[in-house]
Amino acid sequence: MKQKSLYLIAAFLLSLSVHLQAQTDSSATINLQNMPPAKGVKQKPPFNIIKVNLPPLLFKSYSLQYERVLNRKISVAVQYRTMPETDIPFKSSILQLIGDEDPDTKKIINDFRMSNYAITPEVRIYLSRKGYGRGFYIAPFYRYASFTSNDLNVFYTDENNVEQSIKMSGKLTSNTFGLAIGAQSTLGKRFVLDWSLFAPHYGSADGVFSGTTSRPLTSAEQDDLRGQLEGIDIPLTDETVNVNANGASLKLDGPWAGWRFTIALGFRF
Repeated sequence: MKQKSLYLIAAFLLSLSVHLQAQTDSSATINLQNMPPAKGVKQKPPFNIIKVNLPPLLFKSYSLQYERVLNRKISVAVQYRTMPETDIPFKSSILQLIGDEDPDTKKIINDFRMSNYAITPEVRIYLSRKGYGRGFYIAPFYRYASFTSNDLNVFYTDENNVEQSIKMSGKLTSNTFGLAIGAQSTLGKRFVLDWSLFAPHYGSADGVFSGTTSRPLTSAEQDDLRGQLEGIDIPLTDETVNVNANGASLKLDGPWAGWRFTIALGFRF
């Protein structure tokens, strides 16, 4: 009986020792998980970046980009740019270049107001050893842009030799593809500077602008209005003009090119 009691006591002590050891191992595991990384081991930066592009502000436009880092070399991003209805950027400078030789064009530009927006997805390939959204990169991208105006005033002369105008409205959309080359660097732990001076893009665009008159136009008035619309010359663009007694339309179709310019400040999270 005494020997049996000794066996029970030994078994109890052994089970208590195993239980305490398991608790010690679990605590050690938790402590190791909460320990800071060892010296010399680099932590990966946050994988989300939100950025504001500064140059568009000069053109009364606002541009925001979100970038998601996938791994050391690859990230994906999408940019949204919008410009509320406003005058043409650098309107006064353009009017000075035209001078007094083309008063009709000056009137059109002086009254013209437009709004636009663009959506630009891209894939970034980082070439630097740092990676994870840092260093030099190349980025093929696609851009969809839409330009809208309700204030395209075209002037013509009526049968009494008095100047009249027709207000046309419409939208032009473009689809382009391009390549950006730039670099992104860190500013402290959370902020970034993203710049790209080389980012041409090329594709096509089409749109229609139309307007109606307050009264039926005579044949002579239609001819004069048609001549004014055909005089709006846009290089490399096919223009189709239709004029009738009730108004006119201008259809545009042709190549479209642009250049992205980026100096953006961002925040990583």
